[in-house]
Amino acid sequence: MESAALTGVKLQTLLCSALLHLHLLLLLLLFTTTVHSAEENLPNSQCHNYAGGHVYPGEAFRVPVSDHSLHLSKAKISKPAPHWEGTAVINGEFKEVKISDYKGKYLVFFFYPLDFTFVCPTEIIAFSDRVHEFRAINTEVVACSVDSQFTHLAWINTPRKQGGLGEMKIPLLSDLTHQISKDYGVYLEDQGHTLRGLFIIDDKGILRQITMNDLPVGRSVDETLRLVQAFQYTDKHGEVCPAGWKPGSDTIIPDPSGKLKYFDKL
Repeated sequence: MESAALTGVKLQTLLCSALLHLHLLLLLLLFTTTVHSAEENLPNSQCHNYAGGHVYPGEAFRVPVSDHSLHLSKAKISKPAPHWEGTAVINGEFKEVKISDYKGKYLVFFFYPLDFTFVCPTEIIAFSDRVHEFRAINTEVVACSVDSQFTHLAWINTPRKQGGLGEMKIPLLSDLTHQISKDYGVYLEDQGHTLRGLFIIDDKGILRQITMNDLPVGRSVDETLRLVQAFQYTDKHGEVCPAGWKPGSDTIIPDPSGKLKYFDKL
């Protein structure tokens, strides 16, 4: 009996040992798979190497983190746009402005990464030179970056042929604390500047549209203008705008029978 009991204990010990080794083997396999997967997901060193050079400081070393280096945005479509206020350069002077100053008008509020860079001046100049088209439809345009108002002014005072902005017809807002950028979900924590976020806010302060570009590609003034016109049309007429809609084009009555008037022409 004693011999049989000892044999049973040995078998039980061997079984426990085997199960422990199997468990450790599974953990090792899981760890190896996870590490391999993470390595595959790391960006190639060329991913952020545009046109033979790094577009923005530190961009080549940007490694994704769990939150994609972005703050949780307070900006939500069809909800009131997050409040902001700060110092802007307007007509060469420092002035305090806030979002409520634009109540009763549509507002195109866009972020750009940094002053004295590359794509940014092309966007800002394009919006500034055509701001009269926006104002003709009761819309204002404000540009914002994490630079100080002093840097904004220096950039404005730099001739365009030297990479400056020259005379500006739109405000350049300073977000030196980064709070506005964080509230709108465009701030890149690991780089200290923003993505190219653009927000269309209606005359009641409601956020209607968000566009977000990665750093190397600029935005279209034509498309922004078209979107404002489309939202204003739907506000006034109650009909909805199909893909690619432009002023004067057909719209859709948003009900099961009314929509057929539009689709019958296709």
